[in-house]
Amino acid sequence: MLRTITTLCLITLIIAASGCSANKPSEEKEIKKEQLEEYKKELSELKKKIAKLEGELGNDSPANLVNVELKELQPTLFEQFIEAVGNVSTDQNIVISPEVSGVIESIRIKEGQDVKKGQILAKLNTESIEQSIEEVKVNLELATTLYKRRKNLWEQNIGSEVEFLQAESNMNAIQKKLQGLEAQLEMAVIKAPINGVIDDLKQKQGEMAGPSIPFARLVNLDEVYITADVSEDYLNQINAEDSVSIYFPVLNVTKKAKIYRTSAVIDPDTRTFSIRVNLKNKDNALQPNLMGELKMRIARIPEALVVPSLLIKKDFKGEFVFVATNGDSSSKVAEKKYISTSIKDNNSTVVTKGLESGMKIITKGYAQVTDGTPLNINE
Repeated sequence: MLRTITTLCLITLIIAASGCSANKPSEEKEIKKEQLEEYKKELSELKKKIAKLEGELGNDSPANLVNVELKELQPTLFEQFIEAVGNVSTDQNIVISPEVSGVIESIRIKEGQDVKKGQILAKLNTESIEQSIEEVKVNLELATTLYKRRKNLWEQNIGSEVEFLQAESNMNAIQKKLQGLEAQLEMAVIKAPINGVIDDLKQKQGEMAGPSIPFARLVNLDEVYITADVSEDYLNQINAEDSVSIYFPVLNVTKKAKIYRTSAVIDPDTRTFSIRVNLKNKDNALQPNLMGELKMRIARIPEALVVPSLLIKKDFKGEFVFVATNGDSSSKVAEKKYISTSIKDNNSTVVTKGLESGMKIITKGYAQVTDGTPLNINE
């Protein structure tokens, strides 16, 4: 019995010892972290005391100081931009077709030719329509004569009202038919609906033309527009009438304009919305489907404190930079300044809290300093 109790006690002790061994590494790690923080604080204090004593003893020689360069912080205009890629288009890029069917009798333009609105481009064969018009004109002349005679008789109370009304109706019907034929004759002439250039002539003389057959492509490039897709993240930062800069790499040309409109719908697949910018293009250098790079401003801070992003470090307390301040002696020492930041763009960061205008930030040698390090300032 005694032996059994002894065995159980040994097992219990082994299990307890195992539990302590499992917790021991975690406890040791925490202890080491605390010691490290204490050592860092002690090191900082020691450096300050060393700098003070060296200053008092006159030992502030370059060998004992860290060489740094400084930059004085001054409020400056900060602007943030985004870029997007778009394609040129035009509303006046149309395919022309005749309104009636017929054989092309003559073509009066060629590819690449500038044309004006209303200019005749081609004519269809209208021989059958012209014959019908001549026929209707003869019938109209007879119907008009009969109407006039019936009218004279009716005014003298001779004949019946029905005969008079039939003559008038017949004359009006033939007039309407003549107007329809003349309209068909007019539609057999293909005219330019807008000013522009004949970009593509699709048919030849003698071919059959019709409303469903493309005759030519007419393009006007005096006014074009460019569209681009922008992330929905900037929906509240980009609006109509905002200025935009557009660079066309192929032409090495930059144009300034304003956003004409932004789309009212976000694409569910790409999570983007589109913008449109109208452009004047009198020299016709901008052609449909030409690629352009749009640069748009999304933020503007008139007086911002801006520091290079690479100078900003981070520890368990937050972001910080080193500035030069007056130490206990006549020399400058490094001081750690914790900061709050907002916009980061083009390797620069806007500091909203922690720094003031006139402070001198360490721009070179910042990696070799800690809080309280004595400095040798290179002008």
